[in-house]
Amino acid sequence: MSGFDIFAWIVLIVLVLCVATVVVFLAALPGMIAKRRNHPWKEAVTVGGWVTFFVGFVLWPVVLIWAYVDIPPVRRTEAAR
Repeated sequence: MSGFDIFAWIVLIVLVLCVATVVVFLAALPGMIAKRRNHPWKEAVTVGGWVTFFVGFVLWPVVLIWAYVDIPPVRRTEAAR
């Protein structure tokens, strides 16, 4: 093996590790956002982020939007009590 072959293998390994790190980070991102924002369904958002990892990130934008959407609490008026 020449020096260029070894360098090519090192570059390939570093590239694969970087891509894997980015993919795992993107899968975990909706769950991290939901936990930071104290989302009422933070566990479901986390699971949704990892499920999209296994199906090719098809619904990942939906899960990411879900991490940012909060349902406002129900306000009770005096007449309803």
